[in-house]
This record gives sequence, structure tokens and C-alpha cells, in this order.
Amino acid sequence: MKYDRHVAEFDYVVVGSGAGGGTVAARLAENGFTVLLLEAGGDPLQMRGTGPAAEPPGQNRLPDDYLVPVFHANAVENEAMRWDFFVRHYRDDALQQRDDKYRATYNGQPVDGVLYPRAGCLGGCTSHNALITVYPHNQNWDEIAALTGDASWSADNMRTYWQRLENCHHRPGWRFLEKLTRWNPTRHGFGGWLHTEAAIPKAALDDGSLKTFIIDTVAACTRELGNSLVERIRWFLLGHGDPNDWRLVRENAVGLRYPPLATHRHVRNGTRERVLAVAKQHPSQLTIELNALATRVLFDDANRAIGVEYRKGARLYRAHAQPSGEEGQLKKVFVKREVILAGGAFNTPQLLMLSGIGPRDELETHGIDVRVELPGVGANLQDRYEVGIVNRMNFKSWWILDDARFAAGDKPYKQWKKRRKGVYTTNGAVAAVIRRSLPERPVPDLFVFALLGKFYGYFPGYSALFPKYRNYLTWCILKAHTRNSAGRVRLRSTDPRDTPLIDFSYFAEGNDRAEEDLRSVVAGIRFVRELTRPLRERGLIEEEERPGEALQSDEALSDYVRYNAWGHHASCTCPIGDRANGGVVNGDFEVHGTRNLRIVDASVFPKIPGFFIVSSVYTIAEKAADVIARAARSEP
Repeated sequence: MKYDRHVAEFDYVVVGSGAGGGTVAARLAENGFTVLLLEAGGDPLQMRGTGPAAEPPGQNRLPDDYLVPVFHANAVENEAMRWDFFVRHYRDDALQQRDDKYRATYNGQPVDGVLYPRAGCLGGCTSHNALITVYPHNQNWDEIAALTGDASWSADNMRTYWQRLENCHHRPGWRFLEKLTRWNPTRHGFGGWLHTEAAIPKAALDDGSLKTFIIDTVAACTRELGNSLVERIRWFLLGHGDPNDWRLVRENAVGLRYPPLATHRHVRNGTRERVLAVAKQHPSQLTIELNALATRVLFDDANRAIGVEYRKGARLYRAHAQPSGEEGQLKKVFVKREVILAGGAFNTPQLLMLSGIGPRDELETHGIDVRVELPGVGANLQDRYEVGIVNRMNFKSWWILDDARFAAGDKPYKQWKKRRKGVYTTNGAVAAVIRRSLPERPVPDLFVFALLGKFYGYFPGYSALFPKYRNYLTWCILKAHTRNSAGRVRLRSTDPRDTPLIDFSYFAEGNDRAEEDLRSVVAGIRFVRELTRPLRERGLIEEEERPGEALQSDEALSDYVRYNAWGHHASCTCPIGDRANGGVVNGDFEVHGTRNLRIVDASVFPKIPGFFIVSSVYTIAEKAADVIARAARSEP
């Protein structure tokens, strides 16, 4: 195919509008380049969709499922927004089927896996996530700097990108002081496009049982964290519970924290709002094409990316809750400069392989001509491990949830709608703790947070549990810095509408043969039980339903984790690194063996960063925009 700049319509085409793609597309457009942003789904605020918690059944729940922070579980299962992947945690059928979240079939179709929800709409997974915005550990950036030999990846420099994008509202004193004096030791951003807030309703302290829980949790943390009193006092005075304060990040501080949320005036905000605002301000620079499923990257004979082929049509991808079954209209778009892939850890490697870039044996199995042999494409799949400690309380409902049906029209909804106050301004989390699972862990690796609700992972219909069970307390244990990197994404077929095959190979089935990750999660369970012990002694907890009091030994708790863990931060399937060592991109996000092709999403991390990856993806996307713009301006 001959490359001709004169037929190109845009400087850049970006595939995917999530935390990576939406961020880089908007920033490049602001920098004066013409950008086409392709998104396979529609705009969640312009669609209609129901879900398992709808009252009455089938009633439209949009746009509220998108807008209301506490409705995030409903957003995950809203049929207009959701893409349902069913993944394998184990290749071994006997191990896989021990998980009661496993489904052999769903909606009459074979799925053979565990639900892994993604969002197929404008904003990507920033449209349905739980909004928690926690900055990663500095070690994550410094490791990439060492790997690439590029000091621009250093933790100190990467923080400048975070400051560029964040608009922090949960440290008002420092916000005022920074504006007045420019002194800002927190290194929060106070003028960026992503608004962050804290939502701890005052009404929570009027709930006697919840107030007791918070007091007991603080006391238990003081006993169990093991840090010196001087450290605890110092970290509290510096951060006041803020996990993103630079001074606490720099010291790998542990302790009780509040979870900052990506909300603006207690309404969800993410890349959807970002790209729409930039498109309105710069209509000639940023074009958004919805319902556009990318099918392959177009190249010339020199392996230079010259455009993207895509299918135009709604609900074409078969992960969609209601796939159309149609083929869509085949289109091509050409670029003057570069193609940027940002489909995420599942779809980016799928698109690369469909375009002839990936492991030779995988491509040849499907009859795809090998354009660039890159064994690392689709390998190195990583995730968190999470488990839920689910407690049933001895009362009918938390007082703060008495009138909550998690639907438009109920009392908490009216409070949120009229005054942006109350429990619906939150994501349901009432406390969080950062700690090391075991003393030998180099950085804190557990983020443990309490939810008012019954939650033990993702399965079809899970969102309906929240309005049904309002007397539950779930402690979610999130194990970060996991060792296992043996997961893999492979093609199911050459049809771009098919989902890929996804296998995480958990624990010992992967390459963490010593099961260090498993030991850490079990340590987390024991820690949570110490946090809840005062509530059991007071009689506020009626029963620990999961894992259950009968499970006490390390062996029993290890089995519980093996068969019940889940994740929702898939990463690392096109990692930064040398081609000979499984790397897919270099430190400037360029795909090895090609020209004018980059990847800017969660797939590029060599190791999964921090606790919640969205902040890391936003940050690298801001960096990528700088790298790309600088490269363009240096051209003769």
C-alpha cells in the first residue's frame, strides 16, 4: 500500500476513549494537532439502558447510572454501556469451577469463565469504575526509568504530569495556599481537568452503628499497623488521611485513609467530560467518532502505520450486553503522522494481532500474515488479587441506607439531586487502610477498604445485591504489586467482533510458584478480622458469611482465596521493554518493528502499578502527549 500524506485526514487517530486514549487525544488537540478519536460505543448520557437493579424491571437507568457516584455497580451492569468478558482464572477446569462466580453458559451462550466487566462507551472504563483515585508508589515510576534508561520516567518528573491533570478539591487549605503563595509540598494539582473530591457525608456520623464502626476501626488500626507513634502522628499531621499527598507517597506511608474520588461537585467525571470539552473548545482539532469498532491498523510496505480500518455501527463487538449481530459499514481513515492504540489490556493486543503484529505461532494458527514478530504481545497479563470479607450485621439496615433503593426517586437520590449531599455522593466506601501485608514487603501492598453492602466479586446480577441487602459490611482486600505475570491474551478468531481468549493463570498455576501473593492476601484476611473483632465482641456483626468463622487455618484461608479471588485492573500485555525480553513498546510508547504506531494505555506497564491503575494511566497519557508533540515538532 502506497503511503500518501495528501489523502490523510488527520494528524493522529486514537483508538479508544478511556483513561489513556481520551487523555492523549484531548491534549494533542489542545496542542494544535488534528485528532480523530475512535470509540466503539456510544455516549452514555445519550443512550438508554436498564440493568438487574432496575425498578420496575426493564426501566431505563441512564443517565443516572453514569452520573451518581454510588450507582457505579449499576453502571457496570447497565446493558447500554457494558462489555462482558468471561475470563479464566485457571486453565485447570477443576480449579476454575471451584469459584461460584464461574459460569459455563450465560444468556444461552457458552462462556466458560468468570465475568470481567469492561465499559464499551465514551470514556471507556472511567465511565463505570468505582471512582477511587489513588496515586501509585514512586517505585513504579523509578523502575521504568531504570528499565529504559530514561530519567523522564523518574518518580519526581512523573509527578509533574499528575499535577498537570489533577484538580484537587479535598485539600482546600493547601488549594488556597498554593494559589496565594505557589508553595505546594502536597504536590497536588489544583488547576487540571480531572476533579477529585472526598465524600464522607456528615449523616454517616448520625448512624450510631456506623459511628461505632469508624471509632473501632481507628482504634484497631492503631493497634495493628505496628508503626511508631511518632510516624503515625507525623503522617496524620501531614496528610490528614489523604493517600495522594506527595509527602506520604514519598515515604510509602501506611495507615487509615479516605479514598479520593474522581467527581466534580459529586458527579462522575472522567475522559468523557474531558474529550467533549476539548471538542467543543477546539472543534476543528478534535473529532469524536462513536460506534466505530477498530478492526486493524493499516501499514505501508515499510511497516509505517498509515491509518485504521474500522466498522461503523452500534453494538458490533460481541462483548456487548446486546450485540447487534451486524457487520457494520467498513471504513478506513488515514493519518498524516501516527496511529495511537488505547484499547486496554484486552483489546490492544487483540488489534495488534489482527494487524499481523504478535507471536508468530499465534498469528499462523489463525492464518494471519506475520508483519512483525513480537512474542510479547498478549503475554505478561497481570492484575490485582481481591477478596471480600462479607459480614452480616445484626440489624435490618444501616440507618444511612434505610431509604436507599439505589434508584432515581428515593430519598437519598433526591438529596443528591437537589443539594449534592448524602450517601449517594460516595462510592459506598466508608474507610480504607494502606499497609504492608508482611513486614518483608518492600512497599505497602494492601489497600483494604470497607463498603456498606454485600460484595464478593463480579458475576451476572451482582449489582442487584446492593439494594436488596442493606445490612452488610464488606471489607475488600486488594493485593497490589502482585508477582504473577503468567496471564495471556490470545485470539479467539480472526473476526474482530469476537472477544479474545483471556487466561490469568492465578497463583501457583502461573509463575508465582511460591504463592507469595497468596500469603499476602491471607495476611490481609487476618488483619481485617482484627479490625472487625470489636464489632463482633459488641454483637454488631451477626455472622461473617465469607469466608466464614469456620475457616481459621492458613490452609483453609488459602483455599478460600484461591477459589474466590477476582480482579478488575488488567494490565501489562504490551509492556515497555526490549524486544528480545518480551517488550512490545519502547519508553516513548513506540511499537517495536513499526513506525508511527504507539500504545498509550494500561497494557504498556511492565509491572502493574500502585493500587488503582487509573491514576497511572492518566499520568502516562499526559507524558505520551508531550513525547508525541515533541517528536512532531522536531521533524524537518
